[in-house]
Amino acid sequence: MLEEEYVLGTHEGEVARLGLQHRVWRRRALDAWLEAGFTSGQTLLDLGSGPGYATLDLAEIAGSAGRVVAIEKSRRFLDTLRATAQQRQLTNIDTYQLDLDRDALPDVAVDGAWVRWVFAFVRNPRELLRRTRAAMKPGASLVIHEYFDYSTWRVTPRSEVFESFVAAVMQSWRANGGEPDIGLDLLRWLPEEGFRVRRVRPIVEVIAPTDYLWQWPRTFILTGADRLADLGTISAERAREVKEAFLRSEASPETRMVTPAVIELIAEAV
Repeated sequence: MLEEEYVLGTHEGEVARLGLQHRVWRRRALDAWLEAGFTSGQTLLDLGSGPGYATLDLAEIAGSAGRVVAIEKSRRFLDTLRATAQQRQLTNIDTYQLDLDRDALPDVAVDGAWVRWVFAFVRNPRELLRRTRAAMKPGASLVIHEYFDYSTWRVTPRSEVFESFVAAVMQSWRANGGEPDIGLDLLRWLPEEGFRVRRVRPIVEVIAPTDYLWQWPRTFILTGADRLADLGTISAERAREVKEAFLRSEASPETRMVTPAVIELIAEAV
């Protein structure tokens, strides 16, 4: 399994970026898990776990009487998860190195499942949703965070350079078989694939450079521009222009950013 199959890579800088991303979004995830009924003693599925930041939180929720099943394609990410779990003496995590586009899911029956920014990157998201349902007990809860309108990502004062960067991100995503606005499709597919939708909530913020949430898009821009240049989606010169334009915007206290629109879905397996 090639690590370079990931649009953003699996290097140490990306591991660190994903860690910050989880810290920024952790409160949202915890609130959704609480509403979904995730609790001690359950078996919980983390689909596309990455380096395992959410997995570790889920393991603490499940406790010693429960389990977390973490599924991830990247060996490097799984090695990071296993090392951190060992450091924190968490022994209730089962890891599987699987490609969600082609490999069968483990033979498990879970009480809850968590998916964040995974359906958007696979080539057959509806089939993955179907396989996820097959791994869930009747009554189990599925919590999803995915984008439904990535193009809401803007800054004001408006920046042509920034908006072209967002367009390039979406182009690269789709060129690799993904769909940045997959949340719109998931909302339609869930009832057709054996789920009852319990909650739908949009998540979009308007933030200033001083807000902690700002650090999430910031790290993506400063590493993602170079990654797009490496992939040949934009030139190295354009990547430099993107970063310089962003840093100029960030330096002004009057700048505001609208984040990419995320849909939070909580559904029950029926």
